Amino acid sequence: MSNSITVTVPATTANLGPGFDCLGIALSLWNTIKVGFSLSPKIIIHGEGENFLPTDSNNLMYKAAEQILNEAGIKGQSLSLEAWLEIPLSRGLGSSSAAIAGSIYAVNALLNYPLSPHRLLQIATEIEGHPDNVAPALMGGMSIVVSEQGQVHAVPVQLPSNLQCVAYIPDTPMSTSDARSVLEPNVSRSDAVFNIGRTALLVAALSQGNFEYLKVATQDRLHQPQRQKIFRQMKVIFDHAIAAGANGAFLSGAGSTIIAFTTKEEHRAFTIGYEMADAADKSGLTGTFKVLTPAAHGAKLLSTSEE
Repeated sequence: MSNSITVTVPATTANLGPGFDCLGIALSLWNTIKVGFSLSPKIIIHGEGENFLPTDSNNLMYKAAEQILNEAGIKGQSLSLEAWLEIPLSRGLGSSSAAIAGSIYAVNALLNYPLSPHRLLQIATEIEGHPDNVAPALMGGMSIVVSEQGQVHAVPVQLPSNLQCVAYIPDTPMSTSDARSVLEPNVSRSDAVFNIGRTALLVAALSQGNFEYLKVATQDRLHQPQRQKIFRQMKVIFDHAIAAGANGAFLSGAGSTIIAFTTKEEHRAFTIGYEMADAADKSGLTGTFKVLTPAAHGAKLLSTSEE
């Protein structure tokens, strides 16, 4: 058994427009987490959130890690946890899912993998509350996820290697709870059919590389129109991304990040990013953009230490 384990875990984007709470993609933006045994809880955070995230046993990463110890039947053992966080917080890029997935994967590795990948997914979903971010954070790539009677089912979707995701990341965070509070409890049949068809089209278009369908396939009626009420700049950023040549654009998770699809061959990623940033700035919203790609792997072991 190792004394410490270092893992990396990706950011994720969920929903992808119409696939509310059931689609997610891992992205090439990473947190690194080092976990080891200690006599008392010890947490050090670098990067995003280092000035305000808790550094005691109330830290989300630590609480998730403790669940793996409990699941493995290990009582009374404290952990040291050091994290280098690059994923922005409260921006719809799966920061909480990365915290959960990375820490539970690390502790499972520290204990020599007593729990199966599916069990880790189940625990991560129970902690996070929904599986659309934690599944790609653990598995990498794109996932279709559903829950049935408490059991999580996650199926990978093969993505083309030339896909790029241009992420406009506002400086302003958006609370997931606030973004969910504006959603209607019930939807019309026509809106349900609208999203079902586009979700199916989106999966087919991405898996087959038929990018010409993405503009239609990323449309949504279940959550983005409602969230426009608290994120007024959203549609103008969508429009400028499409005008700049993006194949499709959508709100990443609950926001505030907006992602536009393009391909490497089109050489338009930076043009799209600059246009999204310019549209946001003119609407009174500051931020930055990153050109990302789907991450082929999820949480992954980087190194072990026997010291």
